[in-house]
Amino acid sequence: MTRPSRRIIGGVDTHAATHHGAVIDLNGRHLADHEFPATKAGYEQMRCWMASHGTIHAVGIEGTGSYGAGLARDLSAHGINVREVPCPTRRSRRQSGKSDPQDAQSAAQMVLANNATSAPKYGNGAIEAIRAIRVAKVGAVKAKTAAMNTLRALIITAPELLRNQLRGLPSLRLVNTCAAFRANPTPSPNPLPAMKAALRSVAQRIQLLQAEAKTLHQTLERLTTAAAPHTSAVFALGPDTVAALITAIGDNPDRLRSEAALARLAGVAPIPASSGKTNRHRLHRGGNRAANGALHIAVVVRLRYDDRSREYMIRRTQQGHSKPEIIRCLKRYLVREVFTALKKDYEAILTLDNL
Repeated sequence: MTRPSRRIIGGVDTHAATHHGAVIDLNGRHLADHEFPATKAGYEQMRCWMASHGTIHAVGIEGTGSYGAGLARDLSAHGINVREVPCPTRRSRRQSGKSDPQDAQSAAQMVLANNATSAPKYGNGAIEAIRAIRVAKVGAVKAKTAAMNTLRALIITAPELLRNQLRGLPSLRLVNTCAAFRANPTPSPNPLPAMKAALRSVAQRIQLLQAEAKTLHQTLERLTTAAAPHTSAVFALGPDTVAALITAIGDNPDRLRSEAALARLAGVAPIPASSGKTNRHRLHRGGNRAANGALHIAVVVRLRYDDRSREYMIRRTQQGHSKPEIIRCLKRYLVREVFTALKKDYEAILTLDNL
């Protein structure tokens, strides 16, 4: 029976082809659960099914950055409060087991217990475009590195005549030399022509991946400069680091609640690590590791080229602090600067979206 006056909380366990939804009331009582297809029609069916049990207070979704991205966008577009639910811990799964209905109900229970407070990334604006280009570029760079390692491994076991020709060449010249080998149209049992054909194939693959990564980098630079000009202007932040930072936040600026929240999200919030006579803090090991890595690269660049950062390193070293502790502090100071720039950029994006 429909109870429109009753307030309910939904939970969803997401998969590639199906989503399993569950509904509980504000007292934590399980009301119903059902499976729906992971399609636009399935999203509408789930939304109507949840609404038939009462007024939807909030919906917790597991996997909003992967299988649940489409559902999260659909529910948010209809004005429903969507919460991002972390995966169940190993301890809870050992105690209660695992099934789709259990996971869906657990997602709803986490929203009720206020343990799922993060807003999901909507993925419907300029930041999603930057994320897609960055994913493609990172994949091209990784593939190029793997191909380069394959090329050098082949050279180690190549015939002596070929190895002497290629030994000691710098990377660019090595790739160009191998790519220029002439292909042998007829198969031969001789290892020398076969090795040349293999080196030529791998070297040409590297050249293609280099060109692809360069094109994607140029596209990424244009997108980040247009979407986040203030963040791009921060010293030591390049297109890759800016892309990593704004991708960690997503298209919705409500995730930028405060400077401390950004530090926590990027994994640079100081964690107390004092005991006895020792009074110190350590780096937070959680958070978005891509954003943390971007801040680390920026701090390393600043330590090389920024006079204030080098002076800070010298002063803190004389006070007895270790280099990792100093880098942790510099990361936290950099977050303060990045937060101010990101707020300006997101305000500009919202203004453009409202025009």
